Amino acid sequence: MAAPSAFLLVTTILVALGAGNVIDAFDPNPLQDFCVADNESKVRVNGVPCKDPATVVPEDFLFVGADKPGGARSERYGYSSLPVRIPGLNTLGVSHARVDVAPGGVFPPHYHPRAAETALLLEGSSVYFGFLDSGNRLFAKVLREGDVFAVPQGLVHFVLNNGSAPAVIYATLTSQSPGMVLLADALFSAAVPLPMELLARTLHTDRKTVEEIRANFEGRSWSSVFSMAGPGSNEPC
Repeated sequence: MAAPSAFLLVTTILVALGAGNVIDAFDPNPLQDFCVADNESKVRVNGVPCKDPATVVPEDFLFVGADKPGGARSERYGYSSLPVRIPGLNTLGVSHARVDVAPGGVFPPHYHPRAAETALLLEGSSVYFGFLDSGNRLFAKVLREGDVFAVPQGLVHFVLNNGSAPAVIYATLTSQSPGMVLLADALFSAAVPLPMELLARTLHTDRKTVEEIRANFEGRSWSSVFSMAGPGSNEPC
């Protein structure tokens, strides 16, 4: 019986090694030079269907207007976020946005479930930028013009403009569809409200206080502050 057992063991090892070789041979990179998003297509895949390469033009790799603020705007928080939509980035796992934060304004605590982020401060001073890790440790710096700050994937981060001038941030995210969850809005603006008792216990307060806070969020949802990008485009930070 020893021989068959040894044969079975050797066979199992060889199969495992063979499977490993198959996995190692998988090519996760694009198999063509580019896959420019076909925003007119009704097909929806992980990304967006590609245009016929013969119809691709230089404009598919160009975005005009990142020198000016725009996009989704929040008067409540004092920021605007302009997604930099470039069809030629389709399937390449990256997105960009220009974020403007008014003096005294904030981009409130939020996270991107599918992306890490780097933020370049183009204009402004005394911009407090930071994130919290899973151990609730704070990593933050006051940024000056030209500084770049990185945020690991899925961690809560924020911007506070303590300066007297508007701040302009150029954000790069490591996903075509990074997603975004604004924490306060998620808690108090959910389409199906969270139970009062749950919020009261979570925030170590009482129902009356929760009701007062929730009243500040009535009539708006997080999506009204953050405009989700359309097919083939990129979501803002």
